Amino acid sequence: MHNVRAICEDTYWIGASDRRLSLFENTYHIPNGMAYNSYLILDEKTCLLDGVDDVVAGQFSENLEYMLGDRELNYMVIDHMEPDHCAEIPWLVKKYPTVKLVGTAKTFDLIRQFHNFDPTPYAIVVTEGDTLELGKHILQFVTAPMVHWPEVMVTFDLATGTLFSADTFGAFGAIGGNLYSDEVNWERDWLDQSRRYYANIVGKYGMQVNNLLKKAAALPINRICPLHGHIWRKDLDVIRSKYAQWASFEPEEQSVVIYYGTIYGGTAQAADILAGMLSERGVRDVRVYNTATADLATMVSEAFRASHLVFASSTQNMEIYDAMRSLVLDLRAHALQKRSVALIENGSWAPCSGKLMRAQFDAMKNITMIEPFVSIRSRLNDETLEQLSTLAEAIATSLSANEGV
Repeated sequence: MHNVRAICEDTYWIGASDRRLSLFENTYHIPNGMAYNSYLILDEKTCLLDGVDDVVAGQFSENLEYMLGDRELNYMVIDHMEPDHCAEIPWLVKKYPTVKLVGTAKTFDLIRQFHNFDPTPYAIVVTEGDTLELGKHILQFVTAPMVHWPEVMVTFDLATGTLFSADTFGAFGAIGGNLYSDEVNWERDWLDQSRRYYANIVGKYGMQVNNLLKKAAALPINRICPLHGHIWRKDLDVIRSKYAQWASFEPEEQSVVIYYGTIYGGTAQAADILAGMLSERGVRDVRVYNTATADLATMVSEAFRASHLVFASSTQNMEIYDAMRSLVLDLRAHALQKRSVALIENGSWAPCSGKLMRAQFDAMKNITMIEPFVSIRSRLNDETLEQLSTLAEAIATSLSANEGV
């Protein structure tokens, strides 16, 4: 049975949500599922704007066939060729053999690679500012390379002011019937998943996101239709401002996150004692994560949120504790910058995790190291407890200095 929604004049949502898969891209935990949005414009010409993942292909095909009825599909605009949006291209060109596929030049290279067929007979190659007339609706294409793949573009409908934004402004999570961001408590229930999606999927490409935001600022946008998450028809500046902040790598909050990696509990104890010391100094909302059990994508997202990060790691096989090393390397891979960082190491005979973590942060941009560096031998003693207290004072002072900045 079809499940479609009218969005605005001649424009329909024909996507679907999945709550079966536990991992997105076989990497990111999605306990609340995932929404795969696809859109259809029915004008003098019909136009599909992106497709879906194989996991919801059945619902998508029912939706598309129902909406088209006896009509042909004239165009498929491919804003993003990642398989979670374009898995059904081979089926589409067989079902609708006269369809034209619209995308950047790189799009068609990726079609060849993923689907092993020559798209040339179907291809319309577009570039910055090109338009496609459907009748009343005229689509204008805005290139957005490396947000977050090289072929990406976004599409603006001049007739309705609708921006089809590809992965930009997306979120993790299935949609529970409320298609629009103003139908849910977005800040309470969806901000974290929007940040988590941004940080892990798009986060590395802040400069490219900023370039797209500048282009979008020149468009009279009435609504934003991303490929994941909710449609935005009200308060567009809320999500725009969040993206501007994330893309500039500016922390959302002057707050502290403590990450620890522990083997026999000594490093965990130090992390908890430091958290208490910070609370006693008036620091609110301190968050502590055990890197061995916490979700990696959530920890990356938290680093994009908070201004001050503490990394406390046991030494394991003369290396950083395994889970901590994964986190630190992931933060570097996502180009995290403009953060204040404190380091705590632990080791029973040859602690070296701090030096190794420091080397990673030294290779990142605009990282301010907060001293003292605390080196523990197995368990805290009076001397290292005093160092921890000094570190807590330094972090609290740094937070106070940055308030209002």
